[in-house]
Amino acid sequence: MSIFLVLCVLATVSSCCADGNHSSTCNVVPKDQYIDVGSSIDIMCQTSCVNGKIYWTLNSSPINETLSVRVNSTHTLLSLRNFRQQKATVQCHSEDTKQILGGTIIKSIPKPTNISCLLHYGNQSSSNLLPPFLNCSWKHQDPPSLKVNYTVLCVSRSGSSRKTVHDAHDIQFIRSEGQYVFINQNFTVTVRAKTAAWETESKSYSFDPYHIFKLSRPKLEAVAASSSSVLVKWRKGFLPKTCHCQVKYSKVLSAVEGPPEWLLNKTLNCKENANVTIEKLESCTNYSFSVRCALERAPWSDWSQEKTVLTKLNKSHVKLRLWRKMSESEKHGVRRVRAMWGDIFSTCPGTFEYSISQIPQKLHMPGVNVTHTSCGNSTCDVFVDEDAYRINLTVFYDDVLLAEDSVYIPAVGESLPQITDIQTSTHEGAILLSWEAPVQPVSGYVIDWTHDGLQYDWKESKYTNATLAGLLDKKPYNITVTPLFDDKTGHGTQALQMCSSVGGPGHVDVINVEAYDKSANVTWETKSQDACSSSVIRYTVFYGTEDGPLLNVTVDNRKQSVFLKDLTPDTQYHVYVEPSLPVGNVTRGYRFFKTNTFDPRLITALKVCGGVLIFLVLSFGLCCVRLWKKFTEMPVPNPALSSVALWPNHPKEPCPFRPFSNPTESLCDRVYTEGSPPSSLSLTTSSDQTEEYTDSAIIFTSSLQNQRPTGPAETPHAFSLGESTALLFSESNPVTPYRSQSSVESPAQRSSRQYRRVPVKQTEKTALKTIYVTLDMFEQGQSR
Repeated sequence: MSIFLVLCVLATVSSCCADGNHSSTCNVVPKDQYIDVGSSIDIMCQTSCVNGKIYWTLNSSPINETLSVRVNSTHTLLSLRNFRQQKATVQCHSEDTKQILGGTIIKSIPKPTNISCLLHYGNQSSSNLLPPFLNCSWKHQDPPSLKVNYTVLCVSRSGSSRKTVHDAHDIQFIRSEGQYVFINQNFTVTVRAKTAAWETESKSYSFDPYHIFKLSRPKLEAVAASSSSVLVKWRKGFLPKTCHCQVKYSKVLSAVEGPPEWLLNKTLNCKENANVTIEKLESCTNYSFSVRCALERAPWSDWSQEKTVLTKLNKSHVKLRLWRKMSESEKHGVRRVRAMWGDIFSTCPGTFEYSISQIPQKLHMPGVNVTHTSCGNSTCDVFVDEDAYRINLTVFYDDVLLAEDSVYIPAVGESLPQITDIQTSTHEGAILLSWEAPVQPVSGYVIDWTHDGLQYDWKESKYTNATLAGLLDKKPYNITVTPLFDDKTGHGTQALQMCSSVGGPGHVDVINVEAYDKSANVTWETKSQDACSSSVIRYTVFYGTEDGPLLNVTVDNRKQSVFLKDLTPDTQYHVYVEPSLPVGNVTRGYRFFKTNTFDPRLITALKVCGGVLIFLVLSFGLCCVRLWKKFTEMPVPNPALSSVALWPNHPKEPCPFRPFSNPTESLCDRVYTEGSPPSSLSLTTSSDQTEEYTDSAIIFTSSLQNQRPTGPAETPHAFSLGESTALLFSESNPVTPYRSQSSVESPAQRSSRQYRRVPVKQTEKTALKTIYVTLDMFEQGQSR
């Protein structure tokens, strides 16, 4: 760099001598310089055009003055060390005038880094001793819009190889083309990058061939299963080195479940065929196996092809886990017992046979028999009486005894201990249990649980607590804990029904909105989709118009209706109800309603009032009509058709009627009845006209019968004294003289009486006048 500085200074001086106006020249050199990342550069500023001091900027930011040195009165040198910026602009400024005297652009060139190489076989099934390929790769930050050529140089003690690629970051050497001959010795690799403007080179990387040697994949020859293990065999080509191999095996499950994988490592000499025995596999389960190998510190080979095998049934894996559930005593003391046991690898080929033996505990007594029952795969129902029994389960596999287990059935009323104070809680979908142990020492506990009473799960525990996991979501479970003793089982204690988890009530529906003009009554209901729904803490009713703000009203969980106030008449609203829950979510239903222009309750009240008023008017009018009709249809009594009872003996009683307008007439004319004293009846007429009577009938003028007589008066028909008809007027009226009246008389009555006409002296051409008859009130109860 000092040579470069001297040349720059000489060039500057020469330029000044050649130019007569050298005093006005200012410049910065070198221009557009490329340097390696992390290297240093010196920049010269000529200040002949100005006087005074100068300062430098890097990307418009001032540079520390300590990095600048004044060479003479016209030249200043700037030294940048460990420069790592990809691109930077350096400028020289006059301190007095702030004028830019000159500038340059510096670009750093990144070196290729992270060089790695790999010796490998192109064909993974190849049996060649030496790998045919050497692949090397690197990383480099390519400058934009520039074409870069990369040259890779491999050097060893026995020789070197060189190869060039264009715009690529990896390269392959092929042994068959004589491009490398250093399989047994270390070698170095260097990568050089070159463009039309610059050139850079990476540092050298050293490699051990056996550390980058990728073996071809092994050949898996056999996978054989026995009752307790699986034997895996594979073959590998000869190499005078120690290698390591891995055996991978996993259950064959669906891809969605993501089966777990296990790796088994084995170290061996690569010149030998290898095998390994794998134990502790599940019985009657499909497993897949594959193998890969590698030299010490070298990359792994590819996995071999997979092979699948079904493991055999391991007798030691069979655990019956026999348990029972008893019902209450039925008719004649019979109890139903459901025996249950674990599934014994239903995927195993072959035949399983299950048998239940009911062994009474009083077996030593004469006449007691043992009952055997053939059963299905996992449950069996048997019936026992009130005595104690032991149920024995026997399993045969291909006619060979596989396993046995038994469980105790206590007698009805047998005194056995049981647990107390059972507590339950939930946590993340699991049910947590705890209880108090009985006073007697126990060997363990059995916890059984069910959500439908048909399918049971159970587990054993030696502690006074347990966790039930793997439960169905949002299901209520019945849980029973039973203590175990050496040869017996105690009585079970059932916990309160417990939900595995709690969810929302399911759905909240607005079922009715009764809208008025400025208010509305909203009613909703909560629908639960399952038995384990969480309780609602409170309800919040949200309502509003399409363009207006969303309002809300909150009520407690005891209410399912709310009255909304201060609404706008004749406006469309939407409403929904959102419950507040401790856990879980709930779906909500929207409801739209429109307020009325007027309050419908006012219209209803007016309708009711109008109906009542109309009813009262109609009732009053009907009463008036009936009274008027009764008044107009009131019959006038016809004395000729009346039967008169005995008059009371009050001859001097004054007449209650007002006198007639004719002064010649008497106020009260007496009328005689048959068999009555002559003084008890009187008749008054005008013009001294007299008649003789042979009957006790009363003679009225024809004007009372709406007829005008044209001749002498006749004696009217007489009534029979034996007639009994209803009174025309109330008997309580003291003025009414009539007790009964009939408008028709029988022929017998007409023939039993004789009538004769009595001539009446009348004034010539004088019209008959009306005769009014008044009768005193007869006392009620007198004979006629």
